Amino acid sequence: MFPVEQYYKADSIHSACAYLAEHPDARLIAGGTDVLIRLREGKPEFRHLVDIQSIADLQLLTIDNHGRITIGAGVTVTRLIRFLERHKVCKSLVEGASSLGGPQVRNMATVGGNICNGAPSADSAAPLLTFNATLTVQSQQTTRVVPIESFYQGPGRVDLKPGELVTAITIDAGQYRNTGSHFYKYAMRKAMDIATIGCSATCELETSCELETSQRIKALRIAYTVAAPVPKRCRTAEKLAEHRIADQTLVEDIVGVVLEDLSPRNSWRAAKDFREHIIRTLARRVVTEAIVRAGGQL
Repeated sequence: MFPVEQYYKADSIHSACAYLAEHPDARLIAGGTDVLIRLREGKPEFRHLVDIQSIADLQLLTIDNHGRITIGAGVTVTRLIRFLERHKVCKSLVEGASSLGGPQVRNMATVGGNICNGAPSADSAAPLLTFNATLTVQSQQTTRVVPIESFYQGPGRVDLKPGELVTAITIDAGQYRNTGSHFYKYAMRKAMDIATIGCSATCELETSCELETSQRIKALRIAYTVAAPVPKRCRTAEKLAEHRIADQTLVEDIVGVVLEDLSPRNSWRAAKDFREHIIRTLARRVVTEAIVRAGGQL
């Protein structure tokens, strides 16, 4: 038995927000893949729960007429993978989500939970960062939209005030159409392990009839997990890539600067210098594949 002391099952976003406002000590539970572990570990702050698993509005999963993808926070990881594969979009997000735990975990874990627990290792975070995803955050009084990049505030800390919950994650069409993307997770084991380093990149090439110009980078975004206190974009590398010819020289230049925006650390999982080596290796591998998937020739 889990030591749950108080439990409330919300049937709407409004009722969940109202309960959270009245009980600021309560924690949300949806898939339970993180919360139940905390309970099993005896964490007292998780003994008062608000169950949001059955809220229909959190199950929204659509692509509208403008190409905007809306992912309800309660959508399971498995459902997201199947949806994106069916629509043949956001390949790096499929790869990131597919690396999360095993099939049983993905069947229960929710996309919102993977983001809101604030873990630097969240497997969906790096792809969502490179797609410039935004989060809809709702309370009883207000609704606000937060870029996922600023949502992360530190290890285990996110931009959620008392009484607020994330209701949806949104990706605009301009962030994923005409792009190639790739995600790779390096872990000590091949399956069901927390990332030692995760890396995602998206690439859009300039279009032209001229061969040379067609190989120029229009926009390249690269992000890492477990390479800083929060999942993080590499702005220096992205700036360096703008309007450059997409060739091996560019890839090696990116490898040379990718650590400038990151701060990997020593831990029992891996030493700092080993993480730095993996970061450079993944930059080469992931950026190359993103360029190729965008139609580039390397």
